[in-house]
Amino acid sequence: MLLLAQQSFTQLEGTVKSKENKDIITGAIITLSGTNVSTITNAEGDFILKIPKTPSTDLIIKAIGFEDMTHSVKNPSENIKIEMTSSRVGLSEVEVVSYKRARDLVNKVFAKKRENYSNKKIKMTAFYRETIKNRRRNAALSEAIVSIEKEPYTNSKDDKVGLLRLRKDTNYNRLDTIALKLQGGPFSTLYVDLIKYPEYVFTPEAMEAYSFKFNKRTELNGSNIIVVSFEPKPNIVGPLYEGELYISPDDLALQKADFSLDLTNKEAVNKMFVKRKPGDVKVAPKDISYTVDYREKDGKWLYGYSKATLSFEVKKKRKLFKSIFTLSCEMAITDWSISPDEGTVIKDGIIRPSIIMADQNVGFGDPDFWGEYNVIEPEKSIETAIRKIQRKLDKKKETPSSSLGGK
Repeated sequence: MLLLAQQSFTQLEGTVKSKENKDIITGAIITLSGTNVSTITNAEGDFILKIPKTPSTDLIIKAIGFEDMTHSVKNPSENIKIEMTSSRVGLSEVEVVSYKRARDLVNKVFAKKRENYSNKKIKMTAFYRETIKNRRRNAALSEAIVSIEKEPYTNSKDDKVGLLRLRKDTNYNRLDTIALKLQGGPFSTLYVDLIKYPEYVFTPEAMEAYSFKFNKRTELNGSNIIVVSFEPKPNIVGPLYEGELYISPDDLALQKADFSLDLTNKEAVNKMFVKRKPGDVKVAPKDISYTVDYREKDGKWLYGYSKATLSFEVKKKRKLFKSIFTLSCEMAITDWSISPDEGTVIKDGIIRPSIIMADQNVGFGDPDFWGEYNVIEPEKSIETAIRKIQRKLDKKKETPSSSLGGK
């Protein structure tokens, strides 16, 4: 007898685009109204959101440069098409005049960490995806649901991460005989939280080496935003970062940051990222960039999403062509709650920052692997990679096992 378990959730699928020009909107945050359940759109503007079964559903959608909006879902089984209106609200001169120097404003942002960011321990559920590509071809794919014990922003304790579900696959044939691996797993994205871990970018010494200036104006999370760009001063021995900080003029909270590493000193960059390599292999960094988003609830801001992209050119002796490897990892908070006490939130499955996710195949044979957990909708190339993995597993199941023996 076949027993089918009744799903206790509704799965919504949709696409978010610009109302004016129909361009897809990447990184839009979709939240179930009245809850902390959320996801984000992928690089193709698509999303999947699993929500509790309810007679009426309102989604809140936010994206940088667009007005916040609420979308009522009439038919959950249909593909949801959401169109957002571009924001045309600029900052008034009064809002900027209080800060003559952009660096003073940035200093104030970090000084107000205690006021603007959560001072309570938070239990978070997140989706993590890690890919390694040889040029455009997926060579490794890891996906996981993780539990995060997010320490208060007011203390110096590091966050903890526990694995809830994990699936992974590596095609070493596409790695050109080089077993390329990303160390750190979810911590590679968690440490992009600049407010919690400023020491990775804005140490007191590094602050002296940066130039800050006011940049373009925009809107984010329904409010006007001051944008401050930063870059290394001339003749500074690197490697340092350059990028943009998106700051609320009302509470001076950092709401978003996009930044990348200056690659001028390639030898120093390699020392930061390449832990071990064969002697006959040369590695040159091509791009190392990051993004982090924060979300607001009841006047306090929390880490919501981050992504790291690392691209390297690899040349092996006596090989005619170079390989371009891109390692990308992203993590989105899909639900969270304040911990009822200050004790340990994660009991089992705690992982270390030295973890390497992409190894043997696990978990791709089950089409319902994620259950009720929310994930980031895979892009077309990742969907193709998943289908190939599943077909490969199906063929293995179909092939009868054999054994050799004799007297």
